[in-house]
This record gives sequence, C-alpha cells and structure tokens, in this order.
Amino acid sequence: MFGTLLPRTAKSTFMIAFVLVAGIHVFAAVSDNMTGLRIPSEGAKGKMGNVYYIDATSGMDSNDGLSPERAWKSIEKANSAKLNPGDFVLLKRGEAWREQLVPQSGDETGYITYEAYGDGDKPILLGSVTRNKASDWTHEGENIWATIPPELDADELLPNPGFATDTDGWHLYCEGGADAVGSRDASDYDSSPASYRIECKAKGSGASHIQLYTTDISIEQGYYYKLSFRAKSTAEFTIDSISMMKPDAPWTSYYSYRSRSPLNIKENWTTYEVLFRASKTAQDARITFFLGKSLPGGAVFHVDSPSFRRFLTDDMLSVDVGNLILNNEESVGVKVWKQTDMDSQGKFWYDEDNWVLKMYSKTNPAVYYSSIEFALRRHIIDEGGKSYVIYENLDLRYGGAHGIGGSSTHHIIVRNCDLSYIGGGDQMGGDRTVRFGNGIEFWENAHDNLVEGCRLWEIYDAALTNQGSRDNSQININYRNNIIWNCEYSFEYWNRGEESTTRDIYFENNTCVNAGYGWGHSQRPDPNGRHLMFYHNTAKTSAFHVRRNIFYQATESCLRLGNDWSSGLDMDYNCWYQSQGIMIKWIADEYTMAQFPNYQAEKGQDAHSIAADPGFVDIGNLNFRPSPRSPVLNPPGIGASSTKDTGHNPE
Repeated sequence: MFGTLLPRTAKSTFMIAFVLVAGIHVFAAVSDNMTGLRIPSEGAKGKMGNVYYIDATSGMDSNDGLSPERAWKSIEKANSAKLNPGDFVLLKRGEAWREQLVPQSGDETGYITYEAYGDGDKPILLGSVTRNKASDWTHEGENIWATIPPELDADELLPNPGFATDTDGWHLYCEGGADAVGSRDASDYDSSPASYRIECKAKGSGASHIQLYTTDISIEQGYYYKLSFRAKSTAEFTIDSISMMKPDAPWTSYYSYRSRSPLNIKENWTTYEVLFRASKTAQDARITFFLGKSLPGGAVFHVDSPSFRRFLTDDMLSVDVGNLILNNEESVGVKVWKQTDMDSQGKFWYDEDNWVLKMYSKTNPAVYYSSIEFALRRHIIDEGGKSYVIYENLDLRYGGAHGIGGSSTHHIIVRNCDLSYIGGGDQMGGDRTVRFGNGIEFWENAHDNLVEGCRLWEIYDAALTNQGSRDNSQININYRNNIIWNCEYSFEYWNRGEESTTRDIYFENNTCVNAGYGWGHSQRPDPNGRHLMFYHNTAKTSAFHVRRNIFYQATESCLRLGNDWSSGLDMDYNCWYQSQGIMIKWIADEYTMAQFPNYQAEKGQDAHSIAADPGFVDIGNLNFRPSPRSPVLNPPGIGASSTKDTGHNPE
C-alpha cells in the first residue's frame, strides 16, 4: 500500500532509545524542588470510555471500531466519529496512513487518547504522497520532468450550472439589514446563454447576511472536489468565504480541507477556484457563497459557468510540496522558487496554480530514485482549539508544515512519539517565499501542555516551540526527557506584544545534539542553527526554566538571545559543548566555550552548569548515552548523580 516505505531499523531504534538516560540524569541531585504541570500522569487520565481500533489493512469504516476484529480503516473515520471524554483511538502498530489527524477534545473528566496497539513498530502518520511509478511523470524536455496534473471526473455535480433557461437550484438569501436581488442575466454574461446577477442595494455587517447558495449535491468522504466559476463586479471586493456545508442547522462544514487563496473579484471576467476535501459522504451538500460583509452596496456582481466536480484520485498535490524525501531518507530534494532555477539533479519547483511538481532529473525520477515522498504543506496533526488530548507512541513523518500544530490549545500531552523530516513548505503562497515547519508548535494562547519522551530529528525549523503575537498567553508548558538532533533549532521561543504573557515554561532534561546539521540548513535563506533560539520577545515573561539539559554542538551557536528578557529566565545545571566558534550569543555579546566562566559571571545564568564534552558512547550511531566517565553523570563539585528518574511528574 505504501510502496517502498521502510520502518526505522532495529539498531537505530535501540540506540536512540538509550538517549533518555542522558537527559534524565543530568545533575539529578538538584532537582527535588521542581514544580510542574497539573495534568494527569499515566494511569490517571480520568474516566475510561470506549476503545476504538483502526487497522489500515483489515479494517472497514462501516464497522463500529469497538474491537480489533471490527476495526475502522481510516483516520478520517476517527476524525468524523462522535468521541467522548475518556475514549481511546488505537492505531495498529506496523501500519501507516497518509491522512491528517484532526483530534477531538476531551474535558476535565477525561482525555481523548490517540495511541498504538498490537506488536511491532509505532503506527506511522505520513504527511506525504508518493510518485514512485514511471507513469506518474511526464518529460517536458531536456532534464525537466513534471507530475501528471490531477484529472477531474466528467460528471457535473451542480444543478443548472449554465443558467440555461432560469435560475432553478440557485438561491439568494438576505438577513441582518442587508438587501440584494438575484436574477438570470441573458444580456451580460461570459458564456452563453446567461449569468447569475446579484445587485447589492445594502451590504450587511456579517458574512452570512448575504448568501448565494445551491444544494442537494452528492459528495463522498475522502475525495477532493473543485469548485470553479467566472465572476466580475462593478466594484472590486474579496468574497468573505465559500463553504461546503450541511444545508440546515447546525450548519456544520462537510470538508476537512479547503483552499484559502483570497477570492479577489475584479471588474473584468476572471476565473476562480476553490478546492475542498469531503469529510462526510452526503447527498445534501450545500455550496454557499458568503457575501454579506464584503459585497459593496450599489455593486453588481455576476457569476457565470459555475462547476463542481470530483477529482478522480484522492492523492492530490493540492498544497505546496515542502520537501522531497528520496531513497528512504538517503537524501532530499532542493526546493527552488523559480522554474528556471532547476539546473541540477534533485532540484524541484511546485506550480501552485496547476498543482504540479516539476523536477530536474537525468532520467525519469521514478527510475532514478527508488522512492520519492512529497511532503505536503499541512500539519500531520492539526489540533487548533483542542484540549484534553493525548498522543502516545505515534510516528509522524514527511510533513511540509508542522508535525503537530495549532493555536489555543490546552491540556495536550505528547508522549513517546517520533517526529522526523518535517517542514519546508511555503508558508504564504504567491510571491511571498517563506518556508516554515516545526516538529511540535503551540501557537498563541496555549497552556498546561506537556511533551515528554519524544524523539525529533531532521526538522526544518524548531523541534519544539511555543510562540505567538498580539494579546496572548503561554502558560505552564513543559518539555522534558526529549531527544533532539539535526534540527535547525532544538527549542524556539518568542512572544510579542507587551500585553502578552509567558510564565511557567519548563525545558528540562532534554538532550539536544547538532543543531543546524539537518536537511534544511543548506537550503535556508537564513541558516541559523541554534539549540536555543530565543528571538525578540516583548511579552511579560517569568518563571522560564531551562535546566538539566545537554546542548551539544551547533552550526552557529548553542544559544541566541535576541533581546534582554533575562529577568524572567532561569538557566542552570546544563551541559554546554561547542568545539569551536561562538557557543553563547547574548544579544550583542558572544562567548566561546573557553569563555563560559565570563558568561556565567556577566549574565548571572548557568551558575552550576558546565562547559564540557558530555561524552556520548557513540554519536555516529546515534547512541547519545553518556559513557561511565561522562561529566553529566558526575558533574564537578556535585558528585555522582542518582539513578532515579528525577523528572518532575504531573500532579
């Protein structure tokens, strides 16, 4: 089902697992006074609900999911099912899904848990599609190859798309003081015989105050659909939104994905397109143009040639491709921003207008490479607005945005998960060429979240981060006992706006190795490998703890502090190592490893920390376990550490 996708080797999994020892025991003798998250620990997750199973090979979405023998097949089924606090969704080990997980929230009585069951490797959530067959590519001349454009079904799903004799099936609704009139216009159209004309006499104050809609459309869960139409207006405006939705209360959406390019209506006829991915199978879907807030009073808006058709495949390049993972992680592609910049093997360019990827290759890419994974620009887990959720023992790979991302989250636990080859997607689209992608990001208004025992590597931006802007808060967020290597940043933090607040942040007992040594560093316009990337921060910040970590080697420096918010920063009992160059960049001041005592004296941080090689057993084979003589096990002046796991436990 997944072509040449391979599990992690047994050897590398074993070696990486040993890394936890290094993080857990660093300077353990001083950790008795730790405070932490007030969230459930293992065995105290609240009430126990139903247990649902997902089996990609033998499951069926028509099953009830309540036993391994009656398992669901897809992640989409779990996304759309009604889950309750205390429920578990278990994914079968040794299997993989190319779907986005959109979790559901529990509450204070019980978490909703997404976890693994069975034997074997962790279940894999992939943010990618493949193009591994020679027939997936077409030769455009010289050494340029392009993927086959997505093909639409011939069947038109809209009623009366040409307004042939009337406007049957199309409706205009006004409320909230808005006033508009709709009619068939056989005198002003783009395609014969007519268009649909809306004359707006008074705009509304909300998007729903003027709605153009059509309904009774058949859709199938998991498939992509394209709405296209021609339009013009006597006064330019931007459509508030277009939705695929339930036709009556509670007006829920029928899609899990919708393209969001601005629909800027111009004075001349222009083609517009919106892409949806159906989250339900239904025969009553409604397409609604929300116009109330944006259509100007006095304007005349014309719509012509509307069309709504299903794509023949659900394997789409509907969003930017952030990275190509080649030959089972032997190498990656190199993303370029102009088609003309593809001038050597492996360089690629994404055509966002036609959902096609083009690549420079000496032969057909599917022949040149044994496997090609396209990392798509969407979060593998999209948890915006969710709370009381646990993810445990999952393997997230090959996403072009964040591995786990979303704003306004709380009581999220990410435990014993792997995240790798994440990021690189075009964040803005259009002419704005900014790449992004973090392993786990808590964006704005996040509180009471925990990430522990995870392994993160080959991340374009930060392995772990909480960040935001405007008036927001970041409170009680804990990152502990994680292993991070070959990411541009191990931990990134910033919060902007003097009205914003950050407090009770814990980055503790983590092992961070080789910042900036990952796949994205050489492709970045701003190569900036740091373990601690503390950008400009203007929020009220207090109780920000960075303790008992190992920071080993970075391309630029182990720490960069953008501005002085150190009154809220507590760094201590860490092990720092930078074999050459700058180790600490504190605003304008720079310190090498040999100057670590100067840094301690001048900045008032890391009083009990050391600058020393942590003495990993075999860093080349990813065995970051400290050797018996390692200074992190026997820090100078402190004595041998305990063998007890001293990471603070949630209450």
